[in-house]
This record gives sequence, structure tokens and C-alpha cells, in this order.
Amino acid sequence: MSESLFRRLLILVALIFCGALLVLAGPPLLENPDIIGAFAAGFANPYAAGYSTDVILCWVILAIWVLFERQQYRIRGGWLALLLGIVPGVAVGFALYLLMRQRQLKGSGIV
Repeated sequence: MSESLFRRLLILVALIFCGALLVLAGPPLLENPDIIGAFAAGFANPYAAGYSTDVILCWVILAIWVLFERQQYRIRGGWLALLLGIVPGVAVGFALYLLMRQRQLKGSGIV
């Protein structure tokens, strides 16, 4: 896969997620802006709880990775990816981190 295709696909997936989040969660959240209730709804049944737990732990893994590479490879700006991993979601934060990481590693000569 080419580097430009890699970047475009990451951006596309992040945008698809943002669009889906807006369509699926936007109207109910506008109707009832209860953020804690919306979070709790992700644990409404065992299947939703499994997916929600997976997403939360994926964010934790991303945080561990960001902190490790900040020290190991001097990757900067990971805090923004972690913030975007919370709002709007891990798909966006993870995609952003991979894009930032690629640019910084390429500029440093490591890759």
C-alpha cells in the first residue's frame, strides 16, 4: 500500500466514524443532553457492554503507546490524539496519531 493511500484511508475512516456518530448519537443527545446517561447506555446489554469495554481498552492501549513513543521516539502531540480518542472517539484519535507518528518518524530519519 502506498503512503498516500494509507493516509487517505485513515482520514476516510475517521470521517466515516464522525459522520456515523453524528447521525446515530447526535439526535438523541440533542433531545436529551445527558452525557453520563449516553455513556451508560453503551453498557445496556452484554453485547453493547462488550463493545464498549473493547473501545475503552483500545483507548488505554493507545495511551500506553503514545506515552511509550513520546519517550522512545520523541513523538510529539500525542495528547491531542488521546483527547480526540475520547471525543469524538478512538477511531479518530488513533487515525490522527498514526498520521502524526508517520510524519514525525519520516522527518526524523527513523523510517
